[in-house]
Amino acid sequence: MLKIIRTINRILSSYTSLIVIGCAVLAFFVPQIFSWVHGNVSSVILGIIMLSMGLTITKDDLRNLMKQPLHILLGAVAQYTIMPLVAFSLTKIFGLNPYLAIGIILVGCCPGGVSSNVMSYLAKGDVTYSVSMTMVSTLLAPIVTPLLVLWLADTNINVDAVGMFLNILYVTVFPIAIGFLCNHFFGKTATFKEIQANMPSVSVIGLALIVGSVIVTVRPQLFANGLGLIFLVLAVVFLHNGLGYLLGYGVGRFFKFNTAKKRTIAIEVGVQNAGMATVLAAAFFANPENVAAHPEAVLCVVPCAISCAYHSISGTVLAGIFAWWDGRKRHEEKAAA
Repeated sequence: MLKIIRTINRILSSYTSLIVIGCAVLAFFVPQIFSWVHGNVSSVILGIIMLSMGLTITKDDLRNLMKQPLHILLGAVAQYTIMPLVAFSLTKIFGLNPYLAIGIILVGCCPGGVSSNVMSYLAKGDVTYSVSMTMVSTLLAPIVTPLLVLWLADTNINVDAVGMFLNILYVTVFPIAIGFLCNHFFGKTATFKEIQANMPSVSVIGLALIVGSVIVTVRPQLFANGLGLIFLVLAVVFLHNGLGYLLGYGVGRFFKFNTAKKRTIAIEVGVQNAGMATVLAAAFFANPENVAAHPEAVLCVVPCAISCAYHSISGTVLAGIFAWWDGRKRHEEKAAA
């Protein structure tokens, strides 16, 4: 039985992007499968995803925060300036509908994605730095994310910054703290290690469920607006994510980080916790009361859902490019020798 579970975990972890995309397509054609994932259920699922992150945090990770405070600070500042401002700029350049705009702004204002740690590992980056950046940006999120959204959102849209603060606190910081404490007290037991090893697959399933539920929500709008809406949002998400990678790497170069850290900060800045953005969009902007008054409000979750899938794909591709570059350099060095 354990062998089957481990095999499933390996498949889910290896094919995260395909699974998320598959669930999005399934939700579009068979929406009733995901109709139960909404409201508090989505928040609980996101909480479980964040719990899985907390289960990997150790005392050594916290000590590492103390060893490189300047680099962590630079990473956090880059995370919460580059992505929000790029998102805001793109909404103006493309002249997005206010609710589409709030969706991409939400993605930009969220912390780094949990999957960025895996991508940093695949890219031969600094995994310790990656975990530290993700942890710090997530812990800052309850305060920074609502304030940034309040500042950058269209003034005609009501932003419940206090409600957003509490929601992020409940579904991110508390689960991470619980996960860390569990790891601290039970981390050496065989049963806990088995649970810990299988949590990545739980995160993948949770992310896929959130994306599926969002597709069900926006399905009528996708039918009404056709492929034009999808291509428009894809273009914005592509530029947002790509510029995040480039500018994040540029920050690393400017401050003379080593190669591993430059790759890590590029991935950490470019890959956002779009799952959190999706839950926040559904809870605070595309909730039934707001949609009843403003039907177009449902559009805000479209950029979040597409970002969920796209960031996983692009981050994996970028890690592959870095690995290919390393292989090419090794080959050239051998040829020169």
